[in-house]
Amino acid sequence: MAFRTLDGVDVAGKRVLLRADLNVPVHEGKISDLTRLERLCPTIRELSDKGARVIVCSHFGRPKGKRVPEMSLAPVAAALAEVLGRRVSFAEDCIGVPAEQAIEALQPGDVVVLENTRYHQGEEANDPAFAAKLAALCDIFVNDAFSAAHRAHASTEGVAHLRPAYAGRLMQAELEALEAALLHPERPVMAVVGGAKVSSKLDLLGNLVGRVDVLVIGGAMANTFLATQGIGVGKSLQEAEMHATALEILGKAGQAGCEIVLPVDAVVATEFKPNPATQTVAVAAVPADAMILDVGPASVAALVAKLASVKTLVWNGPLGAFETPPFDAATVALARAVADATQAGTLRSVAGGGDTVSALHHAGVGEKMTYVSSAGGAFLEWLEGKTLPGVAALG
Repeated sequence: MAFRTLDGVDVAGKRVLLRADLNVPVHEGKISDLTRLERLCPTIRELSDKGARVIVCSHFGRPKGKRVPEMSLAPVAAALAEVLGRRVSFAEDCIGVPAEQAIEALQPGDVVVLENTRYHQGEEANDPAFAAKLAALCDIFVNDAFSAAHRAHASTEGVAHLRPAYAGRLMQAELEALEAALLHPERPVMAVVGGAKVSSKLDLLGNLVGRVDVLVIGGAMANTFLATQGIGVGKSLQEAEMHATALEILGKAGQAGCEIVLPVDAVVATEFKPNPATQTVAVAAVPADAMILDVGPASVAALVAKLASVKTLVWNGPLGAFETPPFDAATVALARAVADATQAGTLRSVAGGGDTVSALHHAGVGEKMTYVSSAGGAFLEWLEGKTLPGVAALG
């Protein structure tokens, strides 16, 4: 995987357009998580310290080509200044006179944030004319938004063909972590894939069986695989229409020498709500009126034991309905075991996806993995083996 980095690039005095991901979560008008801003700071600081005029652009929300005041990046620019510990100016538009004037006022080392790129329809359409207007603002393009790299938009892909284009340090870290986990991993490799639907992760499962040595299937997806094999899963969420597909995946795994691991026991309840009455049963003994809502302790113990024999782990998706107690128990237990092995130096662990990141932080181990991807869809598409337009443009 070849991509250009900032190593050796002379940015002094240059106008550098930095594609960031400032699409931070906002709750009741306040930014609820600064992680994306914090992870962006090393690239901004490096460019600024080397004398670049740093021009940050990003999308925010889905304004669909219209100016929606609640989706302005002005408050995010102010938050970025606090996190960065430096003055950050703001331009009222990402192209045209407001952007040009704001950039003209920059001194070497200064930082400006441009207004939401999705205020213009040309952004998501990857319109060449819009991309050209962005390119006209800069001498160099740097993409540090791996989380948006699966989208062929003007600010992620189009402009990269019009100016010298490089990966920022966060983009570089993401790509190097994924390469080490899947393209050139230390074996054996184990993947943990959870989530509700086989249909939403079909490409992922199909790609992983040819790349990993052990594939652990959890979440409601596991119910579909169990039902496929004639095991009664009661009232559990499962996709009857995906049984044939699940059998195909099992067959491909067998041909590839990939071991599929499914739960052997489960935590069940007759209603899905916080802290209901539960039972722990073998998967072959799920009551007809019950739902599987988490994998059981015997399944967790088997997974923890497997960690001792693998060198690399990739994780996407929780094992159970972790947001509703007590169905977080299996995910938390495995997360802590993975973190312990990582900290002991016996395991390289790479995780990503919104629910996965939330689950790791819920378990208190978000900082103890080898790498936790800040991306959702891009992380998933990478694991599916797809080419990401924003990355390909940096090659």
